[in-house]
Amino acid sequence: MRKESAKRLQLLLQHDRRFLTQGFVSLAGVDEAGRGPLAGPVVASAVVVRDFSFSCRIDDSKRMTPPAREKAYREILDRGRVGVAVVGHETIDRINIYQATLLAMREAVLKLPEMPDGVLVDGPKVPALETKRFAIVNGDALSLSIACASIVAKVVRDRLMQEYDALYPAYGFKKHKGYGTREHLEALRRHGPCEIHRKSFKPVKMSLLRYARNDQ
Repeated sequence: MRKESAKRLQLLLQHDRRFLTQGFVSLAGVDEAGRGPLAGPVVASAVVVRDFSFSCRIDDSKRMTPPAREKAYREILDRGRVGVAVVGHETIDRINIYQATLLAMREAVLKLPEMPDGVLVDGPKVPALETKRFAIVNGDALSLSIACASIVAKVVRDRLMQEYDALYPAYGFKKHKGYGTREHLEALRRHGPCEIHRKSFKPVKMSLLRYARNDQ
C-alpha cells in the first residue's frame, strides 16, 4: 500500500476506534449509492469490518477510480461482514427517494449475519433499527466502516447499471449510471423514458408529459 493510502486508512480507522473504545463490539457502517440518478435502483450496504489490515486503498468511493473500487470491494468482502439491499425504481416512485434510501439502509443492516450493537450512517438521518444509530454527515470521508459501505454500494449499483445498459442500450447507462448527464437527457428527449426510469423525477416526468402530448 502506498504511504498516502496507509495514512488515509489510519485516519478513517481512528474515527471508528473512538466508538470501539466506548464499548461497542460490533460496529457497522452504512451508506448508499444512487440517490440522484434518473433511473435504476438505490443500493445500500452495511459493513462490519472484522480485519483492519487492508492491503489496498480504502476511501470515500467518490474519490476512487472504478478499478480501485473493484479491488477494494473484493478485499472488503474478505475482511468484513456485508449486507446489501436494492430498492427499485417502482418503490422509489411510490414512497419517494428519501424514504426509499432509508428503507434500503435498514434492509442492508438486517441482512448482516448478526445485528451490530452500533450503526454509523452516512448523512443526517438514520433508518429505523432496534440498535444504537449515529448519523454522521460526510461519514464516507470520515469513517472506515462507512467508507467500506460506500464502496460496496457503489460497486454493486454500477454493476447493475451495466446490466441495464445491455437491456436498454439507447440510454448509455454503462457510461453515466443513470445520472442526468447531457447525454442521458438527450436520450430521454429522443426516446422517452424506459422501464427503469424514475417517473417521479422531474426530467423523466417532463419527458412523459411531452410524449403524452405528442400522442394526442
